[in-house]
Amino acid sequence: MMPKKSYVQAVINGESREFLCEPRQTLLEVLREELGLTGAKEGCGDGNCGACVVIQDGRLVCSCLELAVESAGTEITTVEGVAGRQELHPLQQCFLEDAALQCGICTPGFLVSAKALLDKNPDPSEPEIRLWLANNLCRCTGYDKIVRAVEHAAERMRQEA
Repeated sequence: MMPKKSYVQAVINGESREFLCEPRQTLLEVLREELGLTGAKEGCGDGNCGACVVIQDGRLVCSCLELAVESAGTEITTVEGVAGRQELHPLQQCFLEDAALQCGICTPGFLVSAKALLDKNPDPSEPEIRLWLANNLCRCTGYDKIVRAVEHAAERMRQEA
């Protein structure tokens, strides 16, 4: 017998989206498999790596831990929603310029986490950046280039404001 699917409506990356999902499906599964938003990655499946993080109603959420049905009526930003339609977000540009990425598995989570930080605090200190990004794991880069890219993006965004 097929499990009953639930109807969910949420605002995802600024667009009203509707989908059907099984009660057991995670938000990560639905984002990737049903909605084609493959930026968030499954690194661990238990909320310890940050590769799947999204911004939901202004807070960081590990989408591998959230059931998709729980996202009904919420506003979600994935890495695909960080940039505008025509150009990269300053964070994305600075990650490229400052070589703050390697294999790319963790990059979407770092970008979303850094965006959430800069939305709350446009002028964070290095310790604040490191603390904010502590739930994101990277096995390739070390963290210095990532922290420098966030500092660089914060400076650029303040200058543009």
